[in-house]
Amino acid sequence: MPESLESGKIVPLDEAAAFRAALKKEGRRVVATNGCFDLLHVGHLRYLTQARERGDFLWLGLNADASVRELKGPTRPVNNEADRAEILAALRVVDAVTIFPEMRATRFLRAVAPDLYVKGGDYKPETLDADERAAVAAGGGTIEILPLVPGKSTTATLKRIQS
Repeated sequence: MPESLESGKIVPLDEAAAFRAALKKEGRRVVATNGCFDLLHVGHLRYLTQARERGDFLWLGLNADASVRELKGPTRPVNNEADRAEILAALRVVDAVTIFPEMRATRFLRAVAPDLYVKGGDYKPETLDADERAAVAAGGGTIEILPLVPGKSTTATLKRIQS
């Protein structure tokens, strides 16, 4: 991973549990979210800002390149995981970024044990992956769905570029 001013905010998955333990000792309220965040747009920024407002530490789980391809198709991601992590870590509202290799965020959520797990309005609590819900509950956390920003999506942006 390239060195950058923000590289200290990028926490490897195998170090996440220890990092979380230190935050817990400090009494920090950790909010977690996850996703591909391939082509960053204003909808992402507004979503992350809303998430950050619900706690005092926003930890973002980032899908690795292989899992993005599984989720989105062979032409994705547009930006590789190292670049996506560095861009996200540069945002003031993001306190930590952890790349995870699986399609689902279960292992990430077990490691960070968020007080609150947020997802965008394209999800409903009952349609979230059962293992992800269980990982949040096991850590004593709750789940909140935040509204989407109408008309803002990476897929829509890519369609406009391609047409």
